[in-house]
Amino acid sequence: MRSLLHQQGRWRNIITSGPIVIFFLVVNLIVAIIAVLFLMVSSKKGPRLNVTRYQTQWLAIENSVSRGNEASWQVAIMNADKLVDQALRESKYKGQTMGERMKAAEKAWRNPNHIWGAHKIRNQLAHEVNTKLTYDITLRSLSAFKQALKDLGAI
Repeated sequence: MRSLLHQQGRWRNIITSGPIVIFFLVVNLIVAIIAVLFLMVSSKKGPRLNVTRYQTQWLAIENSVSRGNEASWQVAIMNADKLVDQALRESKYKGQTMGERMKAAEKAWRNPNHIWGAHKIRNQLAHEVNTKLTYDITLRSLSAFKQALKDLGAI
């Protein structure tokens, strides 16, 4: 009999505390939903890029560089710059020039000076006569372009 009374008392406590428990469950559920929505909105970086296509194009650029062929260095830098610009455009960064799009993507860059330096070398090749390019500068520029593509989620 005592056991039965004890069980009835326990049930009475559960029933009377039920609205409190339900209230806390509802509050926790609302907080969880808000947290998930916040994470979804804040983590959006723009449209998803076709990683396979970018990786294929990037490998073609890397494989085109020949240590003894200076012309291949220039072509690789120009193509790498174009590929980063394409990724910027597809990521919906605004700007009429690549420089403007790079500025718009400023928070995406892990090392902004690195990518800006590589882009500057590309501009020198495109606009200045007799620009001297070394194999080492080529490799460092390509490294910067590759990191930029990683930063954008392209590779």
